[in-house]
Amino acid sequence: MEPESGISTPSRNPPPQLSWVNLSRNLILAYQSLGVVYGDLSTSPLYVYTSTFIGKLQNHNNEEVIFGAFSLIFWTLTLIPLLKYVFILLSADDNGEGGTFALYSLLCRHAKFSLLPNQQAADEELTAYKYGPSSQVVASSPLKRFLEKHKRLRTALLVVVLLGACMVIGDGVLTPAISVLSSVSGLQVTEEKLTDGELLLLACVILVGLFALQHCGTHRVAFLFAPIVIIWLISIFAIGLYNTIHWNPAIVRALSPHYIVKFFRETGKDGWISLGGILLSITGTEAMFADLGHFTALSIRLAFAFIIYPCLVVQYMGQAAFLSKHPNSIHYSFYDSIPDPVFWPVFVVATLATIVGSQAVITATFSIIKQCHALGCFPRVKVVHTSKHIYGQIYIPEINWILMILTLAITIGFQDTTLIGNAYGLACMMVMFITTFLMALVIVFVWQKSVVLAAVFLIFFWFIEGVYLSAALIKVPQGGWVPFVLSFIFMIVMYVWHYGTRKKYNYDLHNKVSLKWLLGLGPSLGIVRVPGIGLIYSELATGVPAIFSHFVTNLPAFHKVLVFVCVKSVPVPSVSPEERFLIGRICPRPYRMYRCIVRYGYKDIQRDDGDFENQLIQSIAEFIQMEAVEPQFSSSESASFDGRMAVISTRTGQSSSSLIANEQEVFGVSDSIQSSKSLTLQSIGSVYDDENPQIRRRQVRFQLPSNPGMDPAVREELMDLIQAKEAGVAYIMGHSYVKARRSSSYLKKLVIDMGYSFLRKNCRGPAVALNIPHISLIEVGMIYYV
Repeated sequence: MEPESGISTPSRNPPPQLSWVNLSRNLILAYQSLGVVYGDLSTSPLYVYTSTFIGKLQNHNNEEVIFGAFSLIFWTLTLIPLLKYVFILLSADDNGEGGTFALYSLLCRHAKFSLLPNQQAADEELTAYKYGPSSQVVASSPLKRFLEKHKRLRTALLVVVLLGACMVIGDGVLTPAISVLSSVSGLQVTEEKLTDGELLLLACVILVGLFALQHCGTHRVAFLFAPIVIIWLISIFAIGLYNTIHWNPAIVRALSPHYIVKFFRETGKDGWISLGGILLSITGTEAMFADLGHFTALSIRLAFAFIIYPCLVVQYMGQAAFLSKHPNSIHYSFYDSIPDPVFWPVFVVATLATIVGSQAVITATFSIIKQCHALGCFPRVKVVHTSKHIYGQIYIPEINWILMILTLAITIGFQDTTLIGNAYGLACMMVMFITTFLMALVIVFVWQKSVVLAAVFLIFFWFIEGVYLSAALIKVPQGGWVPFVLSFIFMIVMYVWHYGTRKKYNYDLHNKVSLKWLLGLGPSLGIVRVPGIGLIYSELATGVPAIFSHFVTNLPAFHKVLVFVCVKSVPVPSVSPEERFLIGRICPRPYRMYRCIVRYGYKDIQRDDGDFENQLIQSIAEFIQMEAVEPQFSSSESASFDGRMAVISTRTGQSSSSLIANEQEVFGVSDSIQSSKSLTLQSIGSVYDDENPQIRRRQVRFQLPSNPGMDPAVREELMDLIQAKEAGVAYIMGHSYVKARRSSSYLKKLVIDMGYSFLRKNCRGPAVALNIPHISLIEVGMIYYV
C-alpha cells in the first residue's frame, strides 16, 4: 500500500508535533502492513509442528523433544526475522524499495556490475541514482576492481539474483497450495469428516477463486486484509495463552537455548532432518523486505516487533504445551489444540487468513516479474495497473494463469501439506541464503564498511541458514525437487531472453550508420523531405540504427523532422517525470534530426496517457531554445554531432516557455491522423472511429509565442517543428528476425533460433508494449545474424 493511502497529515500542526504526526502515520502504515506483508508468516502455525514431527521424529515424541522443538522455533524467529531482517536488512533499502532487485540495483550503481548495455553517464545524474552514502570520496577497493574486471563474475552475480527471483516465483506457486490445503484440513478434525477427495475439491475451488479475482486488484479487498489478519493474530495469541496456562506452564523454561542442545542430544540425525519442518516457521519473512516499497521501514519494524513476534511466540508455545500432554495429536496439532467452543470461528478466520497470505505472495510475484522485465531478463508481458491510487499495484494476466495451473497441479499432485512444505521450505531458505550474500556485498560496496564486518555478517547468518538449507536439501526426493524444477524452467526463459536481447543490442551497436555518410548526403539526405514527424524507435542510446539506412536507400521520401527514440530502463526504482526525457541533436541544425531517450526505473509503469507526442514536441522545443541560449550546446565546430544531450523537464500541465499549447477534446483517432493532409489516411481514420467510438483524446495544437527577440534560425526551426506536428506523426520500428550465424555452435543455434525466436513470437510485440498507436505505425523487416 502506498504511504499516502488513507492518511491525512495535518499540516497546520506546529513543528514540535511533527514527530507525533510521523509516528501516527507509521502506526497507520503498520496496521495496513499486517494485511499485506504478514499474512503468510502469521499462518505458519497451521503446519509447522505437523511438518516437523512427521517422519522419524515420531519415535522421539516426548516432552523433552517437544520443548526442544519450541526452543528451536523461538530462536529461529528471533535470529532471522527479528535480528537479520528487522534490525539489519530493512536499512538496506533502495529509495524506499526492498527485495533482491533493490539490493542488486544498489550494487550496480555503486560498482560497475550491471550487464545492461545501454547505460550512460547522464543516468548517474538522476536524483534516485545518488541514493545512499556518496561513493566519490572512497578509493575503489581491490575486491571491487577484481569483480568489475571479470565479466564472468558479474554474470554469475546476475544469475544468483535471477535464481533468487525464480525462487520467489516458486513461492508464488507453493504458498497458495500449502496455505489453503492446510487450512481446509481442519475439516478432518470435526465429527462429519470430509474424505480426502472432497477436501481436495474444496481447496481447488478456493484456489481457482483466488486467482480468478486477481484482475480486480488487491486494493478492492485490501481494506479487509488487515482486520482479518488482526482477528487471526488475536485468536492465535489467545489460544496459545490458554493452552500454555491450561496444559503445561513449564513450557516457558524452553525459551532457554539449553533445550536446543538437549533436543539434538536426544534426536541426533533425525532432529537435524526435522529442521526442514522448523524452518517453515519463518516462511514469508522475505515479504517484510520485498514489500518495503509500499510502507516504511519503521512501520514494518513496529508491526513485527510489537504484534507479530509476540503473537507467534505465544501461539507456538501454547501448541507445544498442548502437544506435551497429547503427543498423538501431531497430525492436526493446530486444530486439535483449539478449545471446542471456538473451533468454527477460528476455522473460518484461518481459511480467510491463508487466502490473505497467498494474495500477498502472488502480488509480490507480479512485481518481481515486472522488475525482471525491466532488467531485460523476462519477455514482454501485459502489465495492468489495477489501482489509480496505490503505486505499484499491478496484475499480469499471463503469469496469473500460469501460476494458477502450476498451483493446482501441485495441490492435486501432492495432496499432502508435508510434501508441499518440503518444497516450500527449500524455496524460502534459498531466497534467504541469496539475500544474505547480496547484503554482505552491500555492506562492503554501498555502506563502505570493512570486509571483516561483512564476513562476520555472512558467516554468522550463512551458518544458521546453511544448517536449515542442508536439512531442506535432504528432502529433495520428497517434494523438495519442485522449486528446483520451477526455478530451472524460469531461469532458462530468463537467461535465453537476456542472452538474445544482448546479442541483438550488440548487433545494432556494431552496425550503426556512420555520421560521416549522413553528413555527406547533405540536409536533404539525398531524398525528398516531406512534412511530418518520423519517430524512429531503437534500443540504441547513441548513434543512428542500421534500420535508418534501409529507409534512406530504399524510400524516395522521408519526414522533414526525424526523432530517434530510445526507451530504456535504468537501475533505479523510479525516474521522476521531470528527469524522464533526455534530448539531443544528431547532425547540424538544417538536418532537423533529434534524439530522445525516455528513461524508466524498474518499478515504473509505462502508461498510455496519450500525451507522449505532445510532451516530446515540447521537450524538443525547450531543447532548441536552450541550445540557442547556452553556448556549450551550439558549438558547431565540435567534431561530433551526436552525444550532446540535455535533461528536459516535462511537467504535465506546465506551459512550455517555447510553445503555447491549445487543448481541445476530440473523439476517436490520434491527432496525428486527424491533422493529416492525406485523404486515404483520413478515410482509414473514419473507419477506425466507427469501430472504436468510445475513445476520447486530447488534441493539442501548438503556437509560437510572440517574442520579437527570438533568433530567426530558432524561430524557423520551431515553425518547422509545429508544421511537422500538424502534418502528422508516424512511428517507425524495426520488425526484427533474429537468427544465429551459420558458423555458430549448435547450442547457440538452439538458444537463438528455437528458444529466443519462440519467446519473441509468443510475447507482446514491442509496439504494443510501448503503447504505439497501431494506425500510425510503420514496421520495417530486418534480419539480425548474431
